[in-house]
Amino acid sequence: MPDTKARSSINHPIAKKWPAQHPERLQLYSLPTPNGVKVSILLEETGLPYEPHLVSFDTNDQLSPEFLSLNPNNKIPAIIDPNGPSGKPLALFESGAILLYLAEKTGQYIPQDAARRYETIQWVMWQMGGVGPMFGQVGFFYKFAGKEYEDKRPRDRYIEEAKRLLAVLEQRLTGRTWIMGDDYTIADIATFPWVRNLIGFYGAGELVGIQNFPQVNRALAAFVARPAVVRGLAIPSRG
Repeated sequence: MPDTKARSSINHPIAKKWPAQHPERLQLYSLPTPNGVKVSILLEETGLPYEPHLVSFDTNDQLSPEFLSLNPNNKIPAIIDPNGPSGKPLALFESGAILLYLAEKTGQYIPQDAARRYETIQWVMWQMGGVGPMFGQVGFFYKFAGKEYEDKRPRDRYIEEAKRLLAVLEQRLTGRTWIMGDDYTIADIATFPWVRNLIGFYGAGELVGIQNFPQVNRALAAFVARPAVVRGLAIPSRG
């Protein structure tokens, strides 16, 4: 039977809805979406102990007072690290910020050289500001409610932007194993879950001409073959 005292040692309102069984570990509040799995994949890659909690959109968990106490923007993922800077708990939301924090905390998947570190951050920001929002709009207008709109101009606009972004990624990967070259980094962990989702879950591969981007396909195949990625893509479990 879980230790009630241990569960209550996460001193945050979110613990009322998602009590911690292992409060000494980093707490992950998420869902296996492209943004959510960025963090679970990085946690699996680093080996940092953590405890995942499923935030179910089916029951509007993201709108609960407990979740909003951690992320007022009502989006996943979010974390609480009980062993944050100076040994104090740290609560964070926004997947890009969490990737940067965890990479720096563990000293993994981000270059130590300052110039290459900022170049990596640059590509994380590229994903956050472009790939995620634009690919997500393709999904809305092609797979979800937007597909019923008679006016196809919004759909076509986002398809063209998705193609443009894929072309940027294709060029970057030409002559490189990963976005940053030989080194697999948080730039890859940020980007490839969205590429996978675009051609898999959204089923928009043919729509964006994915066959025209051989380097993207090569790197995506290498990404999804990594054991930590295989595990991270299914965390948190939907039950």
